[in-house]
Amino acid sequence: MWNDWYGFRPYVSVAERRAKAARQMQKLRKKGHPVAPVVIEGRAIARTFWGKAWCDNLERYSDFENRLPRGRAYVRNGSVLDLQIAAGDVQAFVSGTNLYKVAVKVGAVPKARWTSICTDCAGAIDSLVELLQGHLSKGVMERICRQKTGLFPAPAEIRFSCSCPDWALMCKHVAAVLYGVGARLDERPELLFKLRNVDEKKLIAKAATGLPLSRKGPKDGRVLPARGLSELFGLEMAASQAEPAPATARTPTKAAKSRGRRPSSGTKRRASKAGARAKAGRRKKGKRRVARRG
Repeated sequence: MWNDWYGFRPYVSVAERRAKAARQMQKLRKKGHPVAPVVIEGRAIARTFWGKAWCDNLERYSDFENRLPRGRAYVRNGSVLDLQIAAGDVQAFVSGTNLYKVAVKVGAVPKARWTSICTDCAGAIDSLVELLQGHLSKGVMERICRQKTGLFPAPAEIRFSCSCPDWALMCKHVAAVLYGVGARLDERPELLFKLRNVDEKKLIAKAATGLPLSRKGPKDGRVLPARGLSELFGLEMAASQAEPAPATARTPTKAAKSRGRRPSSGTKRRASKAGARAKAGRRKKGKRRVARRG
């Protein structure tokens, strides 16, 4: 077949290759396959914490350093036409001389390591949004990115294959897919946790248990009642939350006491004697006035 070309493949332009690959991807799309190409804008493959951390992790291992540069060129020029990330598995189609299928298997994070990561990060992550946006402290970043014991996989935890005829352990198509994962994490950082088969919500749950809860309540005198809160902050506390006013016994007045008590027989006699003396006095005064007039 290639005899007329002295054993070499006939030259096919990049435009012709792209057009052929696009037709093949269109066929997959019609079959219901959710085609998701990797699109790189500019020179930077990744721009967020998670994407950059993934790429940095690849480049610090000598196992990969010789094959990665060709992969960067492929992913930048849009050769990764489809990339799908699932639990422990990455499937992709890369455009080359032909359309090649790439498979990458990533081992799950060992349970003991994941528990250690969650424990070390306890109390340092406030929310899932903060985690996925990469708004983390320097200590949390260092722990998550720690070589061989962090969240990112080591070379021994990654296995890959490609349908191309390249005999190298890692061909440029596989390298392009690995960089494509970093670019995809820019858009959907939660896929890293899915790929490593761990639940990111447990990292937040561990954060809530960073400080042990005390079982002892506050001492008497250090508790401010609801009535005190309303006076201090000028708030109207709900009736159900307000402290009930202590019941005070009302002291009856002297008039109430006198109205509620019946007079005794001795009191009646004293009152009648006093009345008789008053009448006798008035009579004597009347007689004296008459005598003076006469």
